[in-house]
Amino acid sequence: MTDDTSLSRVEKEILDIIQTDFPLAPRPYRVIGKKLGLTEAETLSRVRVLRQKGVIRRIGANFQSKKLGWHSTLCAACVPEDKLEEFVAEVNSHPGVTHNYLRKHKQNVWFTYIGPSKEFVRQSLLEITRKTGIEILNLPAKNMFKIKVDFPMHENKRRNPSTYSP
Repeated sequence: MTDDTSLSRVEKEILDIIQTDFPLAPRPYRVIGKKLGLTEAETLSRVRVLRQKGVIRRIGANFQSKKLGWHSTLCAACVPEDKLEEFVAEVNSHPGVTHNYLRKHKQNVWFTYIGPSKEFVRQSLLEITRKTGIEILNLPAKNMFKIKVDFPMHENKRRNPSTYSP
């Protein structure tokens, strides 16, 4: 991954817009480009390069699953080193997995799973266990706390984040 100092001013501005004010428009990269004096093609090209470099991991919407009537849970598993690649591949093959992290802990794989019902999620986790032989600890939230995390790319936005809130 590239460090902050190797990004151009325009790349930093693109990242700020993508994180905080992504346009809901038929051609969002045209809108972003217009704000920055770039063409749609130039903007999209820069975004693709940032993704190839690993600076951008994912671009997508964040939905409040509970308000949509869906169920979300945190999961943990104790996965032996020799089964890690197989287990992670199986977990990541499920569209309901939104995050998947390796930790230095007895439960070394942690992920979140979202599905249309508690039963759907429960069955999906059982299916992962059936395929991999790895038991999954299902940890549904009792209370939900959503924290907005952006990574402001410009020094003035870091010092006073309230000036850049949507």
